[in-house]
Amino acid sequence: MEFGDFMGLAAVVIGFISITGILTGAYKSKLRVRERELELQIMQANRNAEKAPPATARIEQRLRVLERIATDAAADKGPNLAEQIEQLRDARQTEVL
Repeated sequence: MEFGDFMGLAAVVIGFISITGILTGAYKSKLRVRERELELQIMQANRNAEKAPPATARIEQRLRVLERIATDAAADKGPNLAEQIEQLRDARQTEVL
């Protein structure tokens, strides 16, 4: 192997290593950008989750009312189940308006 052949091979190897380094750096940069996007999405989801508890509390309240109606209906206390459900619907419609 002559000196010129050796220098050509060295240039190819160095070029391959350089291109690999550049591509690796670009990929790492892309990963950092994607990681930042995901962090921002998580922050947005957390902000939205903080706004959700009032809706959750409303659902829990409605569930408690329905449980009470079901247990009262099973014990045959108070008005019948259909009347109570209609009263809740009427109350909800007036609440929405």
